[in-house]
Amino acid sequence: MGNPEAETPDLPAAQLTGPTARETQSVLLLGSVFIIATCGLIYELIAGTLASYLLGDSVTQFSTIIGAYLFSMGVGSWFSRYLSQPLLKWFIRLEILVGLVGGFSAPLLFVLFEYVTSFRLILYALVGLTGILVGLEIPLLMRILENRFEFKDLVSRVFTFDYIGALLASLIFPLVLVPQLGLMRTSLLFGALNVVVAAVALYRFQETRPYRRGFAGLMALSLLALGGTFAYAGRIQRYTETLAFQDQVIYSKSTLYQRIVLTKNQRELRLFLNGNLQFSSQDEYRYHEALVHPAMQALPQARRVLVLGGGDGLAVRELLKYPQLQQIRLVDLDPGMTELFRSNALLTRLNQRAFFSPKVQVINGDAYQWVRQDTTRYDCLIVDFPDPGNYSIGKLYSAAFYQELHRLLKPGGRIVVQSTSPYVARQSFWCIVHTLRAAGFHTIPYHCYVPSFGEWGYVMAGQNAHWRPNAGPLPRGLRYVTPTTIRQMLDFPPDMAEIPTEINQLNNQALVRYFEEDWGPYAQ
Repeated sequence: MGNPEAETPDLPAAQLTGPTARETQSVLLLGSVFIIATCGLIYELIAGTLASYLLGDSVTQFSTIIGAYLFSMGVGSWFSRYLSQPLLKWFIRLEILVGLVGGFSAPLLFVLFEYVTSFRLILYALVGLTGILVGLEIPLLMRILENRFEFKDLVSRVFTFDYIGALLASLIFPLVLVPQLGLMRTSLLFGALNVVVAAVALYRFQETRPYRRGFAGLMALSLLALGGTFAYAGRIQRYTETLAFQDQVIYSKSTLYQRIVLTKNQRELRLFLNGNLQFSSQDEYRYHEALVHPAMQALPQARRVLVLGGGDGLAVRELLKYPQLQQIRLVDLDPGMTELFRSNALLTRLNQRAFFSPKVQVINGDAYQWVRQDTTRYDCLIVDFPDPGNYSIGKLYSAAFYQELHRLLKPGGRIVVQSTSPYVARQSFWCIVHTLRAAGFHTIPYHCYVPSFGEWGYVMAGQNAHWRPNAGPLPRGLRYVTPTTIRQMLDFPPDMAEIPTEINQLNNQALVRYFEEDWGPYAQ
């Protein structure tokens, strides 16, 4: 430590009660570094997640948000040189301002999303302002602490607390905060935490006495505003969702993995994940019948089926129409999803209580890890993942993943992969076809029309090329698939015909790039 008798304009020795008080204040300031670092990274994660929710679940959103935020922190660090004495007064001002800007960022962006045309401009302006303010904090604290420690001790201690705070934020954000509080309440909570840091600094240092009265009122108002908004965050979230969705929102929840929203009108239920439509109860039967029955029709001896994704149970509903099946194993990442479709009366009616069948086993886990460890051989694999809009999903469409599926498939078995739109996303669709071929499969691409989505594509694949349409009987009571529609599904007009693409490998994720290029113009 430095000389205990040293004086600075902020912390004059004459106002300290002794070494114990000085050490206590130093600990408080270092603790502030920890809290500031945690709050700063939380605001960054909120901005990235919110952009992903509202603008599309894309690696581009997260990457650009993080880049803009870090750049803004650098700008803030550079501007910190212009803050003059008294530094503690600047620190208190800054913490209140960070608390208000960062705390209200999520509610403000959710509300503005449906009202403004230049949402991206507002988003990045708010990210930039938050980053600048957060970037000012650590250099300012280091200047306050510079005469309390030797330089090497100061740097090591400040950055140690900074990095530990960042680690804490990165762990609790996905595991605790988002599923338990949601984005709005998380931003408001950490905004209030910044204001509390300012309050501690105001009342634990003697030299802040002259301006305590003025700051006290501002802090009280800030905490009241943040706390009040926190209390009504649920109503605000529901209000923003009524703006974002045409129909009445009857269910919404942020899980560890995604935002689930269910809407209802007089004709239909609609499920949205991270703002993207997953199905409409009006026409989902077309999608799921086309997903399941062309492959199962050719497998009259099938006994065991693996479903990857499909946490709504609708593909399982179709599979249960084949009485010869003895086991249907479903692997879906999100327990919040499968539990919803096991417990909600409207949804269990839609999937015909598929998850209650003794033939069905539901496993919540990462499909990529599961298939690498599974040793069971299956007659049919139904792959019903969301579209490959980011790297975490893109890996589930990679050659490496398909090679694992090849290992799990019995001789003569079939795999079916939902493969986005061959009309809108032509590159993406044929990339999936080519990637399956690269993994050793013989492929049979096909498509059907689903009113809620337009033309939608699938790829059936097997270890051999021996397949012909209408090879076996179809279950009774199907509403869309017939021998005629199966033959029609195999025909691709010129505007959806095969085009050359790269193979989707883990190290290039070409499919994610194609998906961005194909669907990007429709997201503007």
